[in-house]
This record gives sequence, C-alpha cells and structure tokens, in this order.
Amino acid sequence: MEGRVIIVGGGLAGLSAAAMLTQHGLTVTLLESRPRLGGRAGSFLDTTTNEWIDTCQHVGMGCCTNLLHFLKLVGVDDLFREERELTFIGPGGERCRFGDHIGPAPLHLAGAFRRLSYLSIGEKWRLGQDLSRLAHPHWADVHDLSFDDWLSRHAQSSDCRDRFWDVILVSALSERAARISVPAARNVFVDGFMSNRVGWRVYLPTAPLDEIYGQRLTAWLMSHGADVRTQAGVQRLEEQNGEVVAARLRSGEVIAADEFVLAVPWHRVRDLVPSSLVDHPVVTAADQIEAAPISSVHLWFGRPVLDVPHAVLVGRLGQWVFTRAQSLNPQPSTLSSNLHYLQVVISASHELAAKPQAEVVAAVVTELGEIWPEANGASLVHGRVVTEHRAVFSPQPGVEKLRPAQQSPMANLQLAGDWTQTGWPATMEGAVRSGYLAAENILRRMGRDASLVQAELPTSWLAQRLFGLRDKRP
Repeated sequence: MEGRVIIVGGGLAGLSAAAMLTQHGLTVTLLESRPRLGGRAGSFLDTTTNEWIDTCQHVGMGCCTNLLHFLKLVGVDDLFREERELTFIGPGGERCRFGDHIGPAPLHLAGAFRRLSYLSIGEKWRLGQDLSRLAHPHWADVHDLSFDDWLSRHAQSSDCRDRFWDVILVSALSERAARISVPAARNVFVDGFMSNRVGWRVYLPTAPLDEIYGQRLTAWLMSHGADVRTQAGVQRLEEQNGEVVAARLRSGEVIAADEFVLAVPWHRVRDLVPSSLVDHPVVTAADQIEAAPISSVHLWFGRPVLDVPHAVLVGRLGQWVFTRAQSLNPQPSTLSSNLHYLQVVISASHELAAKPQAEVVAAVVTELGEIWPEANGASLVHGRVVTEHRAVFSPQPGVEKLRPAQQSPMANLQLAGDWTQTGWPATMEGAVRSGYLAAENILRRMGRDASLVQAELPTSWLAQRLFGLRDKRP
C-alpha cells in the first residue's frame, strides 16, 4: 500500500508535486475541483469571439530556476519564448529599450538603466545608490519594515517611486511599496536584476495556459501513471489515529492513500484540513494572510494597433500590454479571425472593484491611443475586464510569520502553494518550489533522500564583491 499519494489541487504547486512524485515511481491521484488544471494559470473561452484567452498574462523570469526546470521536465518548455529585450514607455511616450549587454551583473544592465530617458541623471544616480544599499544582505531579514518606509528613510522622491520602484514591484508582486516588506522588494531587484546576467530575462507563453497545463501537462501526467481527476471537488480530508487516511469528495466518494498534499490557496485550507486541525495555529495564521487583486483588460480591435509584441507602461493605469496570437482556437469564428487581440494587465487593482467595466476599458483604450495613435482610428469590437480578487497573497510586513512550512502538523500531510514558506513571494516560481519541497518531504518519509529543489542562478563575482552577496548555489 505504501506509495499512494493524493494531491488536492491542480495549480502549479500540485502539478509540480505530482510530476516529481510520479518521476520517483509513486502512485499519484490528482484531484481538481475545476474542469481544467492550472489553477490561477488558466484560460477561459470568450463566447463573443470564441477564443481561448488567458485569465491573466503569466510571466516567468530567468531567475525562476525551479519553474524553468519544471516546464522542461514535463515537456512544455517549447511553449515559452525567452525575451531578451523589453520596451518601457515613459509618461511622455518616451520609448526606452531595456536589454542586457556584455559584462558581469550588475553591469550587464547599466546601459538599459541609462536609456530610461524619463528619469533625470540625478534620479538615476540616486536610484543606483539605493539599489546598492538594498542589495546589502542585512535587508534580507528585515521583515517588519515596509518598503515604503525604507524608501522614505532614503529620501526617494515621489517621481522615482512612481516611475521606477512601483513600476517593477507592482508588476512583480501586485502591491505598492506601502504593502510590501523590504525582503520581498529586495528579492525582486537583487535576484531578478542585480545578481546574474540572465535573471531578468522574461519568459512568455506562446500558447493559452489551458493548452499548456490543461492539455499538455494532463497528458504528460497520465502517461507517467498519474490518475488525474477534474471536477473532483474535495469536501474534507479524513483522519484516523492522528493521520490523514482519505479524501472525501463532494460526491460522497472516499479515496484512501498513504500520503497527502493539500495544494490549495491559503483561504481554502480551513475548509479542507481534517477537523482536528481547524483551530491549529497553522490554520489560524493562514486565515490572516491578505490577498492582492490582479485585473486584465482584454481588447479586440479591428486592426493592429501595436508595433511591439509587449510593452511596460510607466505612470499609467495599465502597467503592461501584450499582443499575441492564440494557438488554441479549435473553431474560430469569422469575427475572431479578423480581430487583433491585446491584453493589458493592471496589478494591485484594489481601486477597480467599484468601477464599471466599460469605464475601465475606456480608460485603458484612451491610454493606448496616447501612446499608439493607430489605436484612435481602430474600432474596438469587443472589450472585457477580468479580475482575480485573490490572485496572490499580499507580501506585507510580517506575512512571513504567517506562512507555514510544507510539513503540516500531521506527519503524512504536506501543504503546498506559493503562500507557504518558499523563500519567494507569490510567484509561479514560489508555487513550483513549494510542490518540490512537499514532494521532498514525502520521499524522505519513505526513506528516500531526494533533493528536488533546483539551485538558484550563480551570483556574479562582481555582485558578490560590490554588495557582499553570497553565491546561493550549494
């Protein structure tokens, strides 16, 4: 009987745990309440255009070593494209190319930083100084200070906050500086931009997320012996003699196993853990984690309006705009085949909840027209706003005290999700890390000493010398 594992939740945390455990010969049953796998990294069918559209654009980075390892492991890395150059659009419409050049980190991005023409020479000098200060290892452990307070201590101007710090942080963490801890902000800048030449590079999916996770990954798991069940909502995990023994489905079916992984968002844990854990400090702490919303504005124009595949928008409501062809349109309508699709991402979209969709769409279209005049003459055929109100956990000061380890208070129950202790904020990398860590714990319980978490990118010799950083590789 030993070796049967039930994983509750088909997001990236559950999927990565399932992939690793099947690789090690365990019998895995994956239970997902929704019709498709992928969790928040999913797609929906827009009935007006009959196109599969990602709920929100998901972006990986070169520093996401576990995410990239996972994508390669399950054979979907061919559906992601590495971007070595970004376009930043300044408040006045300035176009700034952002890409790396020769030299070790952090010098590899010196030219890109200089080309941010909407920042003055003095602002760039001050930003460089404070980036160096932020990189100091001391700030990696100051979890109770907000990054807004850190910026105030270092006299950063409001323009620098709006045009630099928040541009990066809101896109990465879906919160503004006042609701971000210093270590979370430091993780973005140091690991993403300052330690390694390729850490900042962006990886974009070239197919709908449902095709990647809902179809290709499902097929991979099943071909490796996993039992993948969608529309299989779990009512609660059942216990006996201090251990989990089964998962009771909402249908009434009871499935027994030896090991369990609860890979669901933090706000679902209380509903699913065994009854004896409902009031455990791990669960009550998870209840205190706050959420941050992300909205995506989906637009279909009658003709092309962008001359770049994507762009970072500075000082605007929309923060990042993407355009790409969808590869999963089994029965495209005549309407969709003649339209040009854009997605504009608005992270930390707390203030959009009370606004009508039409107002948000109009505001975003106006912004696009200010940057690309072609948009002013193009007909907007269809537009809609999708908001994930609990898209990610909010990386506020003190949140680290609320994040549990993967090993739960019950020996044969693991917790997984980007909200658990991963050393990373709420990202796809954090989700995959948590799945790998949960799988490691299960394998160790079975007497197998497996190290699944991938090493981080090496820290350049210059970054080590300038900032006192250590190479994180074992």
